[in-house]
Amino acid sequence: MDEVRSVQDLDVFQKAHNLTLKLYEVTARFPGNEKYALVDQIRRAASSIGANLFEGGYRSGSKEFSHFCNISRGSAGEVKYFMLLSRDLGYIPSEIYEEVNNQLDDISRMLYGLMKSLKQS
Repeated sequence: MDEVRSVQDLDVFQKAHNLTLKLYEVTARFPGNEKYALVDQIRRAASSIGANLFEGGYRSGSKEFSHFCNISRGSAGEVKYFMLLSRDLGYIPSEIYEEVNNQLDDISRMLYGLMKSLKQS
């Protein structure tokens, strides 16, 4: 395994960042009346996943980093709900919902694994 030099090197960060970029693209097609409501919530929660990983990486010690990983996981859960709501409101097709939902599950599992490894170190 390659050495991790920064949070940016983590697969989980890269997946979270790419998902955030995708969600910015997807939400750009939402109705205008959702710009300051659902769109803003989705974008904030999605970007929070990567932002908290970065913040945790700049904290001292693995306990603090693990705490921020946990916050990132919570943000992933928040995005999951907003995507369910978006699908049920007819803003996104089921295929996009399933794709994003699967990516969020993957990110959540990776964050959990990272938290476990940080607690062991």
